[in-house]
Amino acid sequence: MPILNLPTEDGGMSPYETGAPRDFPAQPNRPFNRVALAAAHVVADARADLDPWVDTAIDWDRTIAFRRHLWSLGLGVAEAMDTAQRGMGMNWETSQELIRRSVDASKDMPGAVVASGAGTDHLAVTSDVTLDDVIAAYEEQCEAVEAMGGRIILMASRALAACARSPEDYARVYDRVLSQISEPVIIHWLGEMFDPALEGYWGDGDHWNAMETCLSVLESNADKIDGIKISLLDKDKEIALRRRLPDSVRMYTG
Repeated sequence: MPILNLPTEDGGMSPYETGAPRDFPAQPNRPFNRVALAAAHVVADARADLDPWVDTAIDWDRTIAFRRHLWSLGLGVAEAMDTAQRGMGMNWETSQELIRRSVDASKDMPGAVVASGAGTDHLAVTSDVTLDDVIAAYEEQCEAVEAMGGRIILMASRALAACARSPEDYARVYDRVLSQISEPVIIHWLGEMFDPALEGYWGDGDHWNAMETCLSVLESNADKIDGIKISLLDKDKEIALRRRLPDSVRMYTG
């Protein structure tokens, strides 16, 4: 078996012999009992003649090939997400192209699942941004995803966190946006430990209090919501929320 030299506490090295590799099937041999989505990254085009700090160059063939590989394993794809590339080099314009290509590629793979992030990241967060601006930005991205035949993951909004003044402001925005959705969406509550600009989301800096507003939105719009994914790095909060979800709303974890 291969041997790895690993560092020890005293600064030396110690050989470690690996075990025999396990034999995993190339494809699932039975149905999953859960919905499994991979927030897949993109493949950069390292040969593109541009400034990578300013512009985005994607190797589309390899990016889509990776998604086909994930689908072949029985995984779905959570596309253009804030936990993958959105807000970290992928703007809304490039994200639209990624979503379009991914949705198109999924059509010739039986059982392929793709859900795509819709948010407000094309809206500049300024001191004069309003709730109506946030609603319009959400509507623009949701309409674009649905026009491409995609399902929506409704991402948290930095602009909403900046301009909302109360839990009622969050309810107003989500109620308005969800009322126009064609198919049930997945709500993503991304915590401030991943994005400091989202601190105080749902109108309260205390997650337990914020959870009450979140639950109210879920209950009021249960027919428009497939599930919710919370990213707070706290299993107890996730468990507590899951136990109180409407019967038709799933908890996405990971």
